Amino acid sequence: MAKKPRNPRVEYLVYLAVRLAVMVVHALPPPLALKLADGLAWLAYHVDKRHRLVAAENIAHAFPLLTPAAVDERVRATYRHFARVAVEMVLLPRKLHVTSWRRYLNLYPWTPALATVLSDRPALVVTAHFGNWELAGWMIGLTGLKTYAIARVLDNPHLERFLKRLRQGTGQTIIAKKDDFDRLQDVMKAGGKLATLADQDAGPRGLFVNFFGRPASTHKAVALMALEFDAPLAVIGVPRVPAPPGTPGGGALMYYEVVAEDVIDPRDYAGRPDAVRAITERYTAAVERLIRRHPEQYFWLHRRWKTTPAVRKAKAAA
Repeated sequence: MAKKPRNPRVEYLVYLAVRLAVMVVHALPPPLALKLADGLAWLAYHVDKRHRLVAAENIAHAFPLLTPAAVDERVRATYRHFARVAVEMVLLPRKLHVTSWRRYLNLYPWTPALATVLSDRPALVVTAHFGNWELAGWMIGLTGLKTYAIARVLDNPHLERFLKRLRQGTGQTIIAKKDDFDRLQDVMKAGGKLATLADQDAGPRGLFVNFFGRPASTHKAVALMALEFDAPLAVIGVPRVPAPPGTPGGGALMYYEVVAEDVIDPRDYAGRPDAVRAITERYTAAVERLIRRHPEQYFWLHRRWKTTPAVRKAKAAA
């Protein structure tokens, strides 16, 4: 598909608008900033009809027992969650530090993955568009661990530089999703720790595995890298949760926990002809478990089931 022609002036104006919004968020008290986020979520829900319908369809398929009213409420909750995430990401550099992270984060559920990320072996941190996935990379950097993350380069170069500075603020290194394959391999060969989002549609060449009861085209690269580089996978989620009693500040701005839902060692699948499928199915099932506990925190607005298996298409055509 041909790329849309770029308009440098429009790109710069969009960048200025985003920076202005960031300045407004910084100027407001955090509780008021979150109320602003709720207002923006309400506006987005009513204006963004295309994604609203995609979210409703996805949720209805994933939770077939929900009534239409319950589906609609979950769609609204999804908009509220991600509007708040956007505001929190703006405030993150000012709020989350080595001395303050306990006000906003519970790291205890992450401990099953510690041996994986601290070992000499390379490792993959697998997550999804769930909770506040950017927060995990920020916090891991604060602990002093050197990590790398795969991310798509934004079309707007000004926004790309701005977001990259934010993501790399605590030492995490961003690797472009495309065009940086050699660098990615060098990281794994050197025993590096690489984070990736593993819930994106992989197109017709992807591996179809069940996700919420429907075949979803899933990238094989995660399992292939795990097998090629003998790299364990830590399946991580960062859901928003109620702050425990006695939390400094009461978790009024935000409170999350970093959860290691599963740790998968590729050595357990050595020699199996179905190793790639088995690993892909296992980490996909772990991601689904995380989402089922906090369904409003998944990005239902994207077309996860966009690609359908060829067999289904042939039957539909017949």
